[in-house]
Amino acid sequence: MIRKLLQKIPYPFGRPARRRTTPAIIPSSQHNLSRERMNRNAVTVVDRLQQAGYEAFAVGGCVRDLLIGMEPKDFDVATSATPEQVRATFRNSRLIGRRFKLAHVHFGREIIEVATFRSNHGEESTDGEVQSDEHSRQSETGRLLRDNVYGTLEQDAQRRDFTINSLYYDVRTGNIHDFANGLRDIRNGEIRLIGDPVQRYHEDPVRMLRAVRFAAKLDFEIEPHSAAPLVEMSELLHDIPAARLFDECLKLLMSGQGEQTFELLHHHDLFAPLFPDTDEAIEDNPDYTLKLIRHALRNTDDRIREGRPVTPAFLFAALLWPALPNRIKALEDSGIPSIPAHQQAAHELLFEQCRHTAIPKRFSVPMREIWDMQPRLERRSGRRADQMLEHPRFRAAYDFLLLREAAGEQTDGLGEWWTRYQSATEDQRRSMVRAVGDKASGPKRPRSRRKRKPRAQAD
Repeated sequence: MIRKLLQKIPYPFGRPARRRTTPAIIPSSQHNLSRERMNRNAVTVVDRLQQAGYEAFAVGGCVRDLLIGMEPKDFDVATSATPEQVRATFRNSRLIGRRFKLAHVHFGREIIEVATFRSNHGEESTDGEVQSDEHSRQSETGRLLRDNVYGTLEQDAQRRDFTINSLYYDVRTGNIHDFANGLRDIRNGEIRLIGDPVQRYHEDPVRMLRAVRFAAKLDFEIEPHSAAPLVEMSELLHDIPAARLFDECLKLLMSGQGEQTFELLHHHDLFAPLFPDTDEAIEDNPDYTLKLIRHALRNTDDRIREGRPVTPAFLFAALLWPALPNRIKALEDSGIPSIPAHQQAAHELLFEQCRHTAIPKRFSVPMREIWDMQPRLERRSGRRADQMLEHPRFRAAYDFLLLREAAGEQTDGLGEWWTRYQSATEDQRRSMVRAVGDKASGPKRPRSRRKRKPRAQAD
């Protein structure tokens, strides 16, 4: 509670990034970018658009990452050509999006995303059209529902979210066009919004999550003026479609910096709108819940860095698990047996979570299986242990059990038992199962002989 109150105190310093109408032109001699370092397909797209008479630049994250020395994941292009003109220029392109219409140019499996210069809402578009619902729409809270008002390069730079993403690289001349001192913020390691942060967060609350994601990914600090409204405005995330928030969660937590990202989300009170039940569990039992979440995210980060496969099913199972025990106990107290209570609690929790982040079935089904197998791992008599080993989700369920134990959950040595059982011989396994059965059953009681009823005498 004290942490949240302190965060709501506005910072007395820091100013929004100034908007320039003319850019600072940084020549190739003053930066480390070059045409050869750019993706060749992105260069092809820029060249062909320029040859067709349009303005075109590599823009955003690819420019930022190359300047920092990181390998970009995607290469985006900004142009004065409309999406329809881009499609007419490239046969291998298709138009996507309604809220934000753009073109995807396909080169085999690689996609170069091409966006038309946008202008701020309320400004006249480049072709002089009057804005309509087809081009621009905002909600009552100021959130952009449709953003297809086309503009100039200068207007496009002003409406981008962060200064470090407002750098335009001309592959032909080698110059970088910097409208918002983005190069300075890269050198200073700062995430700074362009314009008034409150207005920009109202336009798109997901920008709050993007600020956190970039800060964790780049190891930057969120500039104080941009960070100040986060706690107070975090509730705006409840207005974002659940499917979009799930996609944002994948970017936040499964890009190799999940643990650091979580710390920032939790610090700025942005975790609660994404995982409200888990946030309550943090309040109720902070030591266990935070330890479990951090262990899960650290393991995920390590696997990503090592190039090993990861699945959102396991991570989301860990993030939501701390919210299950109280629900299970309430159902058990009402008279429902343990395993049915566990299954019902899991179903209700997952149903409510999907109202905030819409977890697809391809992930929610294995999540439920991992959860459902946790109490079944305790039942090892007869052939149950061997049947568990043959289950396709056994390895995930076993790893999840070890994760619970690492967070401090008491399981009476269950994880160590399953570790030994997997490498034991057949005879050793039978002995282990018998020992479990003897321990569970306790001393045997003598059976009482039932008296037979006398047969009815024949007439």
